[in-house]
Amino acid sequence: MGRLFGTDGVRGIANADLTAEMALGLSVAAAGVLRGDSTGDGRPTAVVGRDPRASGEFLEAAVVAGLASAGVDVVRVGVLPTPAVAYLTGALDAAFGVMLSASHNPMPDNGIKFFARGGHKLADELEDRIETAYRAHAAGEPWDRPVGAGVGRVTEYGAGADDYAAHLVGALPNRLDGLKIVVDTAHGAAARVAPEAFARAGAEVVAIGAAPDGLNINEGCGSTHLEPLRAAVVEHGADLGIAVDGDADRCLAVDAAGRDIDGDQILAVLGVAMREAGTLSEDTVVATVMSNLGLSLALEREGLSLRRTAVGDRYVLEEMRRGGYALGGEQSGHVIVTEHATTGDGTLTGLLLAARVAATGRSLAELGAVMERLPQVLINVPDVDKARVGRSPELADAVTDAERQLGATGRVLLRPSGTEPLVRVMVEAADAAQARAVASGLADAVKSALG
Repeated sequence: MGRLFGTDGVRGIANADLTAEMALGLSVAAAGVLRGDSTGDGRPTAVVGRDPRASGEFLEAAVVAGLASAGVDVVRVGVLPTPAVAYLTGALDAAFGVMLSASHNPMPDNGIKFFARGGHKLADELEDRIETAYRAHAAGEPWDRPVGAGVGRVTEYGAGADDYAAHLVGALPNRLDGLKIVVDTAHGAAARVAPEAFARAGAEVVAIGAAPDGLNINEGCGSTHLEPLRAAVVEHGADLGIAVDGDADRCLAVDAAGRDIDGDQILAVLGVAMREAGTLSEDTVVATVMSNLGLSLALEREGLSLRRTAVGDRYVLEEMRRGGYALGGEQSGHVIVTEHATTGDGTLTGLLLAARVAATGRSLAELGAVMERLPQVLINVPDVDKARVGRSPELADAVTDAERQLGATGRVLLRPSGTEPLVRVMVEAADAAQARAVASGLADAVKSALG
């Protein structure tokens, strides 16, 4: 039996993998594990939000029912981004928070993510305890069911979007007056609050992908489909464009000419800005092993350090907390600024990027040029014994030879998939043809050594 929780909560096709019964059961289990301190009347409080997927409506009803039946007071904040639910969990001093979203996944999917007190992601140990309780209850183990005045009460909190927008604008070092910005919200959870936050900060806003109907989330728009953003920025003569995903925890950008600015470049731009402001702890940026070598070289030129982690924003967060670092993220645009957020926040990232443009008077293209993206080739090698990646002498020799060919301006990474019987071969080099050739040779070596 596999682990129910993945790298970012529990996800699956809504009403097939992720059912109302499962949502209710997980909520009851989470209430027992995360209830912590109670309110004055003896009940803890949980904040519950969702993205606009149609399935979120029935899943939210199941989550609210489960929490209230377990003696938790529920504060429903409605459709809001994942980072907004995390923020409100802390701001409202709730015992925990629940977000219903499958992030950048297509509409049929949905997911449940829990936040601990303060809006922090759960440690693996807490997820394991919730899963254990959930499976025990599903097997018939009884749990304490409050009655009478002990059951939870449900209230609506309509000020959540305004509170969150004010928090975002308050995080900016300067206003955005004079900038024209296209904001693509992926027909998702930030459809209202992201354009509003940019407008409050002084920008002229052109909103696209901002008409969610429950079915169109992430559909040909947002951070996973930048084509509409590129076209809109050029059409409207905007200074830059910002795209978030369905739950708005990640952000990618395009410059005035419609050229992409990825998460690595955003980290480089914000790293330099925070260093100048004196807010970049230890002059260090945290990123994953998949970040482009160009990021490392750019930071080194700027006198900054890069710490790499395993793939996944949770590992970036763990390293940031461990070392007290202020900025980290992923190439996908999942950027974390710990002074203002406990998780990746796409709207905040876009606002900070725009604030840097406004403060310097330089275009996003100029700022993004601090980092040159080196050609990066990724090959998936299927049907191999991924467990032997680190134990094969033949493969070790092939990697050593590849690193010798690339020298100081290249990088090799072999990474076993966490979910499939395959090994990912990643090669970076100053020359695209060399990167392809070295990656192809390493892929052949993986097949030979591990096949």
